[in-house]
Amino acid sequence: MRIRKLPEGIINRIAAGEVLERPASAVKELVENSIDAGSTQIDVAFRGGGKALIRVTDNGMGMAPDEMVLALERHATSKLSDDELINITTLGFRGEALPSIASVSRFAIVSRAAGSPDAFALLSEAGKISGPTPARLSQGTEIEIRDLFYATPARLKFLKTDKGEVAEVVDVMRRLALAYPAIGFSLATEEKQWLNVPPAETPKARVAHIMGQEFMANSLAVQHANDDMRVEGFISLPTFARGSSTMQFAFVNGRPVRDKLVSGAIRGAYADVLPPGRFPSLVLFIDCAPTRVDVNVHPAKTEVRFRDSGFVRGLIISAIRRALASTGIKPDTTKSVAAFAAFNAEATHSLPSLRQAAFAMNMPLQGLAENAVLPTAIDYPLGAARAQLHDTYIVSQTAGGFILVDQHAAHERIVYEKLKRERAAQGVVVQALLVPQVVELDASSAAIIESLRDELALAGLKVESFGQTSIIVREVPAALSSANISNLLKAVVDDANDLKTIATVDVRLNHILATLACHYSVRAGRTLRLDEMNALLREMEVTPNSGQCNHGRPTFIALEMKDIERLFGRS
Repeated sequence: MRIRKLPEGIINRIAAGEVLERPASAVKELVENSIDAGSTQIDVAFRGGGKALIRVTDNGMGMAPDEMVLALERHATSKLSDDELINITTLGFRGEALPSIASVSRFAIVSRAAGSPDAFALLSEAGKISGPTPARLSQGTEIEIRDLFYATPARLKFLKTDKGEVAEVVDVMRRLALAYPAIGFSLATEEKQWLNVPPAETPKARVAHIMGQEFMANSLAVQHANDDMRVEGFISLPTFARGSSTMQFAFVNGRPVRDKLVSGAIRGAYADVLPPGRFPSLVLFIDCAPTRVDVNVHPAKTEVRFRDSGFVRGLIISAIRRALASTGIKPDTTKSVAAFAAFNAEATHSLPSLRQAAFAMNMPLQGLAENAVLPTAIDYPLGAARAQLHDTYIVSQTAGGFILVDQHAAHERIVYEKLKRERAAQGVVVQALLVPQVVELDASSAAIIESLRDELALAGLKVESFGQTSIIVREVPAALSSANISNLLKAVVDDANDLKTIATVDVRLNHILATLACHYSVRAGRTLRLDEMNALLREMEVTPNSGQCNHGRPTFIALEMKDIERLFGRS
């Protein structure tokens, strides 16, 4: 077969295969065109999962009749002022979207150029164009797509259900609405209106509208800059994590992206405070000079390539970690709500007071003496310890209510952060054992410890093989000098599979330190004196990330007086 040039229609359909993965892809391309046209209101109608109808209406600058015809030709665009692909400041620039969409659908466009008294319409059916003809439209542009993919029916077999396609387009619209708070957006299907956000005065107001007040109550502001690059936005507390990454939104120069470098940096930033399989919610805006990033990576334009990927990754990680470290003590409000609900459920059965309950069960509680004087410690963020419940939870009175602290989770984070500080400063402070300890293990476990010997030494554990099933421990971290060494080694063995999935040495070492801290810390079931409880609270207040343990679980929950009074019908 001889080489031949493909017909324009076939070329457009091939291009459509890259640009249009599904109906949501068409919505993304059209809405981005509306944004580039200077619109302040963009409305989308979506029917039959996008296969029956997609309509995008805007109040932007519109197009003249000759521009409408040109817009349906491949690689015709108003977005590039020259022939360079370096200084790209618009969302669109390739000139592929409209001809690709028109080639696989029944396509109609009505537009009125700014300052023009007339509007015009243009029709295309599988790439066959008719018009333009006079039409009626007060302002901007309206594009209708009907029977999407009817010219390429094989693509229809790969689409999700109508509900699945609606979920995809909702995600697209949320991302664009977050990226452009000054623009109003709406999205409606035959079922309901999924999105209706007016122009927002501030980016924060738009984030609150899209992400919800619960996210805002459990989020931290991020603001970090270096050279000509800036990272801003909002990130969730580690304790507000989810089982998927569906609530992670990242933008590069206003462009919604799903970029591996960005998502990897997010994982790295939270690696110290979240366990595998848990994902933070966040909205991150990364702004830089256009010359620092290449957006011409894929026709869908959701991936980017940074000129200095290491610098960008480090900047994102630093921005998130700085925000997490500067939070101080901030409880997860969802845990507080859950606690209130649990207490409230019990209250329906005539909940007695703590003192009455203790008396009835002949179980006096620590710190509840009749004439006890409240120390000024209640003015501290975590208040003053009043009792220990089940030798596991510390009850502390604060100026505005009370908190419940998981003593093991809290101490685990304190020890871990101490070991990290030591390693970052001059290396983990070690203590030589006066009598080296021999730990008996099975052959497999001993082999694992031997394979980790160098990393354990950097973590403060100096070990040597002693036969096939024994390990000699000569040094331990000074902070863990009273630990059960056999249990520490067994814990390292248990976590060895997790270490195999960690690539960087720094993260592997932190994982080992976290394991050691977890198995050394104050255990549930240990009785603490009141001064020990208060000492633990004060340590929490000055320890970074103390709101969650090394596995991402909360270390405490808080209830305010107004919530407590509601339980007893006093408000």
